[in-house]
Amino acid sequence: MHSIEYEDSFVKIAGLIGGEEYLKVARALLNTKDVTDEEIASATGLKINIVRKVLYDMFGKALITGIRVKDEKKGWFVYRWRAKQDQVDNFIDNQKKKILDRLHNRLEYEESTEFYHCGNRDCPRVKFDVAVELFFKCPNCKGSLNMIDNTKIKEALRHKIGQVTTDINSNKK
Repeated sequence: MHSIEYEDSFVKIAGLIGGEEYLKVARALLNTKDVTDEEIASATGLKINIVRKVLYDMFGKALITGIRVKDEKKGWFVYRWRAKQDQVDNFIDNQKKKILDRLHNRLEYEESTEFYHCGNRDCPRVKFDVAVELFFKCPNCKGSLNMIDNTKIKEALRHKIGQVTTDINSNKK
């Protein structure tokens, strides 16, 4: 197997989404324009149902496009698939925006919630209302629950939000 380090970004993204099977399908899509699922299966050695699963997932992510054409030999319709390499940057930007949303939601949660913990690293943090119901006793080890300072978590989230925001803004043309 050759290194994906030097490959097209379309192939790299496919590999990040789904690993080896996605890499093989992505390479087949780049090697032949308007290729059928059967041709991809034949070229990659993957089972047809695996190829279809990968194609439908990539289609759902708008990384490929499919056109329905009539197979003259067999008389039924088949899809011919094509890589949409121009959509890779949009896909990456959308993923970054989703990550940013999740980070903002988590920061909001950390800022608006008081957490309690017993100090045992195998036990969960609990929110104030749960701690009250438990009479400030850990649900796992029954140790005393004390309010914890989540400043470091909030700082880490703010730092990550800053990094992702900078990254998104620097990639805007």
